[in-house]
Amino acid sequence: MIGVVATLKVKDGEGPGLEAVFSKLSAKVRENEPGNVIYQLTKSRTDPNTYKVLEIYKDQDALTAHAQSPHFRELAPTMGPFMAGRADVEYLDCV
Repeated sequence: MIGVVATLKVKDGEGPGLEAVFSKLSAKVRENEPGNVIYQLTKSRTDPNTYKVLEIYKDQDALTAHAQSPHFRELAPTMGPFMAGRADVEYLDCV
């Protein structure tokens, strides 16, 4: 399995907007991606402008399918106006 941790920094006061978009995206992931095991937005307890997306996929094909899915390609760009920069994405091997 493959883990992904994406760190998202949002502009001051823009967290609720990001959360709303992510809620739509996570519902689509859960409905349409059988190779996704976990797709969860989390918020820092110490920095209200820092979020982390915790993701686990069954294999590389499932991760690739996620990145190429119509719902990801449609909704991920709509997070842009809330962001304070590009996401920092780390890929991990589950052990």
